[in-house]
Amino acid sequence: MISRKSLYKMLVFMLLIIFVGGMYMLFSGFISCKAYDSDYGVYIGSNPEDIDPEFLPQTIVIDAQYFSADEIHSLKEEGHTVYTYINLGSIETFRDYYKQYESLTLGTYENWEDEKWVDVSDKNWQKFFSVKADELLAKGVDGFFVDNCDVYYNYQTEEIYNGVSEMLKDLKSKDTYVLINGGDTFVLEYLDRNGSLDDVLDGVNQESVYTSINWDDESFGVNDAEEREYFTNYLNRVMADGKDAYALEYATDRKIADKALEYAKEKGYGVYVSDSLELN
Repeated sequence: MISRKSLYKMLVFMLLIIFVGGMYMLFSGFISCKAYDSDYGVYIGSNPEDIDPEFLPQTIVIDAQYFSADEIHSLKEEGHTVYTYINLGSIETFRDYYKQYESLTLGTYENWEDEKWVDVSDKNWQKFFSVKADELLAKGVDGFFVDNCDVYYNYQTEEIYNGVSEMLKDLKSKDTYVLINGGDTFVLEYLDRNGSLDDVLDGVNQESVYTSINWDDESFGVNDAEEREYFTNYLNRVMADGKDAYALEYATDRKIADKALEYAKEKGYGVYVSDSLELN
């Protein structure tokens, strides 16, 4: 007959196994939100020491301003295609060139208090942007992840439209890959006017197609059907023009992340699921 003491030890051992197993499942589920089975990943909030090339997808987006040429070369040696973040339509207060161009700002970026929209029609800003792009290309990146073409959504004037157009055309003239983040208002306008996106981009990335962001507490959920359908149709139009399409989704719930991944696969565009707005 088993003693009470032995039964107690067995019970404690079983409870410990259940606890450890549960914590492992919870932890692995959390990690998977950051490392989903994807060929594409966005890590613009990461520094070189934060990322391990061995565990990255094939195509990655970084902020190459904070990476050396040698560090980018090492990523490419590991087989990665490396695109860099570049900000076309706004400027962050933490950038070392903020004060130089502060006079060109148009207004504060909603939900990002340390960022302001910039007048892209200004020739000085256009020249600065082009030089910055050359500096990043000199580090060995394969292309650009161009942010904030949504400046045209916020300031829908012909001058802003032309500014975005000229800056993207300048990037394309550098014989590199141009992937723009967001910018659906500009992209659809350009497509309607010109019939093709060939002169301005190679692909688009759209944030929050399937998922949604509650900015009050920065929590994540699921987009309503109307919003999801709009962005899906947008990506379909881009793909119909022969361009690449990606989504950047945000989720901490494994089930939601899985559904976002399945939805992207069903619709035919690439996707990365992050559990953080910081993208680190």
